[in-house]
Amino acid sequence: MANRLAQATSPYLLQHADNPVDWWQWEPAAFDEARRRNVPVFLSVGYSSCHWCHVLAHESFEDARTAAYMNEHFVNIKVDREERPDVDAVYMEAVQAATGQGGWPMSVWMTADGEPFYFGTYFPPEPRHGMPSFRQVLEGVSDAWTGRPDEVAEVAQKISRDLAGRSLAHGGQGAPGEDELAQALLGLARDYDERHGGFGGAPKFPPSMVIEFLLRHHARTGGEGALEMAAHTGEAMARGGLYDQLGGGFARYSVDREWVVPHFEKMLYDNALLCRVYAHLWRATGSDLAKRVALETADFMVRELRTAEGGFASALDADSDTADGGHAEGAFYVWTPAQLREVLGDEDGARAAELFAVTEEGTFEEGASVLQLPVGEPDADLRARLLAAREERPRPGRDDKIVAAWNGLAVAALAETGAYFGRPDLVERATEAADLLVRLHMDFEAGGVRLHRTSKDGRAGDNAGVLEDYADVAEGFLALAAVGGEGAWLEFAGFLLDMVIDRFRGEGGQLYDTAHDAEPLIRRPQDPTDNAAPSGWSAAAGALLTYAAHTGSEVHRTAAEEALGVVKALGPRAPRFIGWGLAVAEALLDGPREVAVVGPQGDPATRELHLTALMGTAPGAAVAVGEPDSDEFPLLRDRPLVNSSSAAYVCRGFVCDSPTTNATELARKLTD
Repeated sequence: MANRLAQATSPYLLQHADNPVDWWQWEPAAFDEARRRNVPVFLSVGYSSCHWCHVLAHESFEDARTAAYMNEHFVNIKVDREERPDVDAVYMEAVQAATGQGGWPMSVWMTADGEPFYFGTYFPPEPRHGMPSFRQVLEGVSDAWTGRPDEVAEVAQKISRDLAGRSLAHGGQGAPGEDELAQALLGLARDYDERHGGFGGAPKFPPSMVIEFLLRHHARTGGEGALEMAAHTGEAMARGGLYDQLGGGFARYSVDREWVVPHFEKMLYDNALLCRVYAHLWRATGSDLAKRVALETADFMVRELRTAEGGFASALDADSDTADGGHAEGAFYVWTPAQLREVLGDEDGARAAELFAVTEEGTFEEGASVLQLPVGEPDADLRARLLAAREERPRPGRDDKIVAAWNGLAVAALAETGAYFGRPDLVERATEAADLLVRLHMDFEAGGVRLHRTSKDGRAGDNAGVLEDYADVAEGFLALAAVGGEGAWLEFAGFLLDMVIDRFRGEGGQLYDTAHDAEPLIRRPQDPTDNAAPSGWSAAAGALLTYAAHTGSEVHRTAAEEALGVVKALGPRAPRFIGWGLAVAEALLDGPREVAVVGPQGDPATRELHLTALMGTAPGAAVAVGEPDSDEFPLLRDRPLVNSSSAAYVCRGFVCDSPTTNATELARKLTD
């Protein structure tokens, strides 16, 4: 019989709806039930494409005896970390503080007041590798709860006090300047892997936001070292197993420092960020490889992640079924030489094995290899035939929920990639996703706009948007406004950013991940670090700055500058973990520039100037296009044609250059 998860909108929760565990969703009634029964709460946090989450579920949550024990001794709550990043963040901080490490699945035992007292991640069904079994942990926690209640209460209260007492150093007054950004660049250079690209050792995550900072730093200063790190890392990732050499798109991370073997799940946020940064890498260098990867990644998102409603699904699983009826990580993606020969014949199979670095020994498991492209470009015929054969394999599962923040990132990536490469279909897909966000995720009310964090199958979820949702959706709308010339997207971004200022901003301009009136947790989450995606804090600073450049709003610019105070503190010390914040700081130092292109719609001269403006590498430039004296964008006011011709106006720091009708001259104004 299905448990309480049967009505969830999260695919991850729905995967557990038939467990014998009597799961609850995160809701007050669950804690009331724990209070009534005087039992602890067991919180299990994971997500749909998490490999070890599936393993734990199969070994323990699907086991009738284990489930019966859980039901008797605990109130069990299942949370999708992608739906409730606030809950995940608060308890992950507790896990990391207590154990020195974290990860998913996350297992937390707590009181009915939400105060945690015991933590862990994955536990095996039998003791092994020094780990107790899941059943042993359950029994130990239950024994402590009944036999030493005062001790448990004391531990829980101390942990909660310690968490609540943590305050974030804001970094003093003022945004980062030249010195802090130079120190950040030096720190990145020290951590740089000169042989393989990227930063640090294994595992290696794609540093998309750091690459954006490096590109912007090069554009502003001309520093070649920054561009070399960006270009080398971009090429290394694109030639390695992290990148899907047949279908496009990137896996979540590489388990080795050489980018050979990925953790195979494909996340929307990674692919949106990487699509955009490869497009920017092409813009800076003209690299054919960067162009190909940007377009293939965009096409991957549209082909494999787009939903019937026009939004983009969250992820593809790492695991899939195998030909022999099993289930394994990477099964959909890896090849043996024999499989290549079977599809292509002996001669072409041997050629493909050499091209894609497939060996008899294999680079993955059981003699299989992850496809790489060490040199050259892929053979279109071989690639098409292998892709067609791969399509016959059992596909990885897809998490179909729409996450507002990640769709905002996808809107920005598809809009810009479509504009750069003459692909209006990609701009259309971006517009359709933006329409869905307005129609389904945004509630307009007297006090402003409220965002729903998720939706699925055209139905909005119950969970409130967090800071990254407001910020990343605003970022997507601003990019779409610049590309499409529709001022409505600027207006929608303004609604969201007003909410950031009103509901997420604290003393001194610091930002919180949840709104002032959000559900109270044992600590109000607040994390400025950029990890797999921009933090809400950094993303908000960037969107606020761009919006201020478009509108001249001093309130929004001040909010952006104050938010960047944390980058002044963290940038020199931990540049790998605040890449987007550093990229926004580059935009602030450059102005950012304001570019208004005026001319008749559809006029070739207008289109040329507009594309030139979009192609400019000036960090964070705000671009508006429209008819002369149009009320579509504030930047277009009092901007007439020049000698009856389309013209571009460039301003920075309250100073404007003379307008130009010449695209070459405009390009120069955007690089000086």
